[in-house]
Amino acid sequence: MSEAQVVTRFAPSPTGFLHIGGARTALFNWLYARGRGGKFLLRIEDTDRARSTPEATAAILKGMEWLGLDYDGDPVSQFEQADRHAEVAQQLLAEGKAYKCFSTQDEIAAFRDAAKAEGKSTLFRSPWRDADAASHPDAPFVVRIKAPQEGTTVIRDQVQGDVTIRNDQLDDMILLRSDGTPVYMLAVVVDDHDMGVTHVIRGDDHLNNAARQMMIYDAMGWDVPVWAHIPLIHGPDGKKLSKRHGALGVEEYQTMGYPAAAMRNYLARLGWSHGDDEFFTDAQAKEWFGFDGIGKSPARFDFKKLENLSGQHIGAADNAALLRETEAFLAATNAAPLTDMQKEKFVAALPSMKSGTKTLGKLIEKAYFILGSRPFVPDEKAAKALDNVSRGILGELTPHLQNASWSREALEAVVASFAEERDLKLGKLAQPLRAALAGRTVSPSVFDMMIVIGREETLSRINDAQS
Repeated sequence: MSEAQVVTRFAPSPTGFLHIGGARTALFNWLYARGRGGKFLLRIEDTDRARSTPEATAAILKGMEWLGLDYDGDPVSQFEQADRHAEVAQQLLAEGKAYKCFSTQDEIAAFRDAAKAEGKSTLFRSPWRDADAASHPDAPFVVRIKAPQEGTTVIRDQVQGDVTIRNDQLDDMILLRSDGTPVYMLAVVVDDHDMGVTHVIRGDDHLNNAARQMMIYDAMGWDVPVWAHIPLIHGPDGKKLSKRHGALGVEEYQTMGYPAAAMRNYLARLGWSHGDDEFFTDAQAKEWFGFDGIGKSPARFDFKKLENLSGQHIGAADNAALLRETEAFLAATNAAPLTDMQKEKFVAALPSMKSGTKTLGKLIEKAYFILGSRPFVPDEKAAKALDNVSRGILGELTPHLQNASWSREALEAVVASFAEERDLKLGKLAQPLRAALAGRTVSPSVFDMMIVIGREETLSRINDAQS
């Protein structure tokens, strides 16, 4: 199989938001296909009509869009392919590879009870498997596939290795329910085949499904896809990831202020590695990603690592991209959008704000000195730095700044000289200056702020703070 033919898919059920485990599965499929010039497809598995909602589908699409996981073509609705799924079951029936089973729920329960009492396998063996069609009653039936009864089925998995299952452990799986509707296991196989999926990358909770799905591939004479069952994500305590660990919708991570690039980077590292590389770009991830880097053990979700990567991505981001990401963050948190003037100032200030900033929320907080407007009323912490003594010091500093050359080096020299003359530590002077210029204790350095806002605005803010 040439690498150009790779086709992967992400197939979520629209019964809730796109959670972090699903997002990681989507990312792995996206990386594998995109890194090989292949196709990445999206299928919405909406056969469970009672639980599938349009809102959940919309949330999945929105989450994919925010994460930047673009897919080829339009999303496929599994429910809309139901006639095709049933057609395959009818073909297997016609070829004698499936059969009509008229056993009732009570008869199946009685079979299992008897088997349990005799210490035998409770795997249901239908008396209708080889029954003559002439003996069929006029009664409801399900369609079951004829499972192989001898030998073994080997799942050749790219992550788990070869997994062997004894065929006498496989039951004659139902393909069509008594109302004629296809079951999920049939739908998945038919859709994957019809969509040309070559590689099925999904959670290892689906590993046992692979053996049952292979029965359909074999019966239809279809190529079995390459399997890659990836370990699940656990919380920091090693238990299955739950909401209290952070198993939230991916959109929640956007509102927490993590850039999408950081999220992709972090999710890629959950269960996959490339040497000791922690921070990497999309281009590197696409180039490096492969099954050999996926571990067999569950990955542990760690907010500190995510935050650390988030800070690195903010620091490394191109200013225009960071502005777009910040605007999307403001929209996601229902905050007021930036004006054109604020955008201009924000971009100008970014070089002084990016370093050491872990989230977009903190970036906005740091940017208050250009996003706010005069008079800058200090918050509680900043107000403490503007006592009478500090105000007096600012008053004395003002003429020095008025006459200073407005470059960072010159401003640093003027302030250092002023502090030395008065036997003040630089920090003692920087705190009231920061409070005057930003009204906050979180901001870029006072010198960066002075350069960004200019001489006139700097002096006006210092003057405001003294009144």
